Amino acid sequence: MKYQKPSILRFDHRDISIHTIKREYDGFFKVDQYTLSHRQYDGTTSKELTREIFERGDAVVLMPYDAINDKLILIEQFRPGAIRSNDTPWLLEFVAGMFANNESPIDVAIREAKEEANLTISLDDIHYVMKYLSSPGGTSECIHLYVANVNSENIGGVYGLPEEGEDILVHVISRLEALTLLEQGKISNAATIIGLQWLQLNYKKLRINEFNGS
Repeated sequence: MKYQKPSILRFDHRDISIHTIKREYDGFFKVDQYTLSHRQYDGTTSKELTREIFERGDAVVLMPYDAINDKLILIEQFRPGAIRSNDTPWLLEFVAGMFANNESPIDVAIREAKEEANLTISLDDIHYVMKYLSSPGGTSECIHLYVANVNSENIGGVYGLPEEGEDILVHVISRLEALTLLEQGKISNAATIIGLQWLQLNYKKLRINEFNGS
């Protein structure tokens, strides 16, 4: 489906002039420096701006939800980006992962569910939720969010890929317990917060669909 700009927004890509793009760092992640100008609301063109963009690729986040038992599967792992915070850098999160070459979002979701939580998920189990830009002021990363119907019984353990330095502990908790942790500020990463807030608005529909077998 072709993208259509929401009528409330005034500008789109046609109102940007990109003068140069220079790769400033080319490691596991990338940093590109853009020189650009854009149309302004008063009808003029902005001055030439220089902005660095963190290019880390796109990612998929999967919410494994047991609709019958109203339980969630969360994973716990170390995150170096959280070291500077005053809280522990071991975070509670949903299953997530980056795209490999020629992977679709659902391919990523299925692969990461197995690698991080030993969950076997089929295409019929997965439902699209939304996609969003994680921090568009400085990175191009787009998050693709999905929910999956799972059976949480006998789920648990430590998983992850040792060659990628992963050491992931799997938790099974009730939806209400997860919301309590969210209210207490114990869940602090954006994707999990957004997913839990969406789930709180939609869990009744998911449970009805599950019980009806649809």
